[in-house]
Amino acid sequence: MRKYDRQRIILSLIEDNIVETQEELTQLLKENGITATQATISRDIKELRITKVQTENGVYKYTVIDTMYDTLNERYNKIFKASILSIKEHKGKIIISTISYAASVTAQALVNKKIEGIAYTLAGHDTILVEVDENHEVSDVIEKIKETLY
Repeated sequence: MRKYDRQRIILSLIEDNIVETQEELTQLLKENGITATQATISRDIKELRITKVQTENGVYKYTVIDTMYDTLNERYNKIFKASILSIKEHKGKIIISTISYAASVTAQALVNKKIEGIAYTLAGHDTILVEVDENHEVSDVIEKIKETLY
């Protein structure tokens, strides 16, 4: 496996799980079919700028501290706020209209916000279709989206 692929999976595992130790990370990698030595994982952690932070429960977990990622998210947020023209409900789905050619970037910004209740997004040229999880109300998700605009 290429280093880039392994590191991409490590970032995904750390984002999706509470990983407290390198041993836990090694086990998660094995569960995903990746075998790596402790030294390799240690180098990956250093290169990816992964550090430990304390959670609300007092447990330490790995997280990514990367100013480039934050800067990219800030850019996404600016585009998100500047591009949305309207947000409407239509037949149990959310339709977001954007300025021309901005739908795909705006949809990615929406996904990055990790708003609870969004099952998936589908972007076109100037329109985003948002499917809402069956356990959530469309109107509640619309409100959460609108809250992120301000």
